[in-house]
Parts: sequence; structure tokens; C-alpha cells
Amino acid sequence: MEKVLFIELGMGVDLHGQDVTKAAVRAVQNAIHRNSMPGLRSVLPGNSLDRMKVHVRLAAPADKDKLDMEAVKRELPYGTVTVEVVDGGMLTSSGIVLEEKGDRNDLIYVVVAAVEVGY
Repeated sequence: MEKVLFIELGMGVDLHGQDVTKAAVRAVQNAIHRNSMPGLRSVLPGNSLDRMKVHVRLAAPADKDKLDMEAVKRELPYGTVTVEVVDGGMLTSSGIVLEEKGDRNDLIYVVVAAVEVGY
């Protein structure tokens, strides 16, 4: 990315089921769903959203090999999207195993996202 215009941060949680993708998607949604960028197009080369680049950095606590990058990318409606996964986030106990929710154990998965937008 030649020029970063802004960075938004978010956190996503999967309380039951230990699904790192669900937590990552929620983290990206949390980062982007309270923003409006009405002037963004005017600062992008060619005034085109197609020229926008989006880089998502996810801090995931476990199961990084199971993270569905395409599901994360689908959350970003414009631009060329790249995803990077790093160690981080949190595992903590929910205090209960709910087999009907798909729990394999009592862990809560917490993923943190940094969404960089620029060109």
C-alpha cells in the first residue's frame, strides 16, 4: 500500500463452538460497521473505489490454519483486499461446555482486527 488513509480496529468473539472464522468476521464487522467515508472516492487515484486497497491484519489466538480468508474478505465491499494473520487475540473460559452449540471445550475465541484502507 502506497498511502494509508485510515485504520479501524475491531474485536470479534465466538462464545461457543471455537470457530476462529466466526470471531474474525465479527472483528472485521466491528471495525468497519460504524464508519462512513463520503470523501474517500475523491482522494483515491482516478476517483475510483476500484483503486482502493484494504489490508486486514487479524490477531488470532488459535486454529489459524482453519481461518477462512475468503469469508473475511467478503466482509469488505470495495477494493483489493489482503488478509494477514498474526499470533494474538485471546482464549478464555466460558465456564460451560454447550454441546448443542458445537462446543469442543469451554474456550471463547477472541480475535482482534486492524483494517487499513488506502491506495
